[in-house]
Amino acid sequence: MTTTKVTALKTLTASAVLCALAGTANAATIGNTDVSYGGYVKLDAMWSDYSAGVPAGGSIGRDFYVPGTTPVGADSDSDPVFDMHARQSRFSLGTATKLDDGKTINTKIEIDFIASAPGGNERVSNSYAPRIRQAFVTYDGWLFGQAWSNFQNVGALPETLDFVGPAEGTVFVRQAQARYTTGNWSFSIENPESTVTVGGARVATDDASMPDFTARYAHKADWGELVFTGLARQLTYKQNGIDADTSSFGISASGKVNFGQNNLKFMLTQGSGLGRYIGLNVANGAVLDGDDLDAIDSTSGFIAYQQNWNSQWRSTFLYSFFSADNNTDLLAVSGDPTKTSQSYSANLLYSPVKKLTFGVEFKHAERELESGTDGDMDRLQFSAKYVF
Repeated sequence: MTTTKVTALKTLTASAVLCALAGTANAATIGNTDVSYGGYVKLDAMWSDYSAGVPAGGSIGRDFYVPGTTPVGADSDSDPVFDMHARQSRFSLGTATKLDDGKTINTKIEIDFIASAPGGNERVSNSYAPRIRQAFVTYDGWLFGQAWSNFQNVGALPETLDFVGPAEGTVFVRQAQARYTTGNWSFSIENPESTVTVGGARVATDDASMPDFTARYAHKADWGELVFTGLARQLTYKQNGIDADTSSFGISASGKVNFGQNNLKFMLTQGSGLGRYIGLNVANGAVLDGDDLDAIDSTSGFIAYQQNWNSQWRSTFLYSFFSADNNTDLLAVSGDPTKTSQSYSANLLYSPVKKLTFGVEFKHAERELESGTDGDMDRLQFSAKYVF
């Protein structure tokens, strides 16, 4: 390697390190490619009080609010439990390469640790394996890879300390897909997967013959944004000599309305057989009835208002709900499924500097089964987050 190349490499490396220390978006430029990075470090501390017993320490519902994990049943005298972790911390790396035709090809890979398998234990190492959140390439209106579902509007999610926030009320899915965007419209084919109730238990099936299809229309204006999405997919169960399938359809409307420095965010979703797309799979997509699948209808949504008290203090007030229209004639084979779930939350966030935030949030959540058995959770959460 020539002296000139060595000097150039040292300069580039030093520049990248300095950029990293400064926390800038661009880490380096190599030829026609801009390399960027981003992410955040976040600490969460939570006191959770459950009315019907405490979930096991390994339950994902102890790390963040998952509606389907809220215990139901007789009132318990169990004490509140305290959990603390930094698993939501994440890192992303992206590239943007200018091509000879004047177009740009982009890539992004993003990882975190929030729902991954432990590589150690809480007694000593608290190690967790990194997991892929997103990994995709975009070019000329096309996206190929794993990203947020085209059926979801990430821009409608409110600012909460909880990992998801309106968990039962929002579409929330990341998966492999091929998407094309033109103007305000985008269309995608996405990885299919079904969750079916069989004999009262959840069975995840992966034998659909068609991908999931979505369509999306987004309108942006000075007052905010309005997004309409649609979903069509196939639900399947092909096990134990049974070959059953049915269709699933859903529509969703969401958006953001600005009120000066404040805003109102919302989502309303309705459909048949939506299953895993809604509420972190609080309900399955269908029930196996003999040799047939009966799709479960559902309605869900949320509304959130963010108030900026001044340049450093702000709050989000949130209500979120989910309601399943279970076929009561099938309770003998579906067991006692979730009928409703809802939650309320309010927080107070303080940012002494732009990228550093400290916050406190209170959440009350309720879940009721079709039989009327219910349970609730109260959670007080503290967080510290630095975005780089």
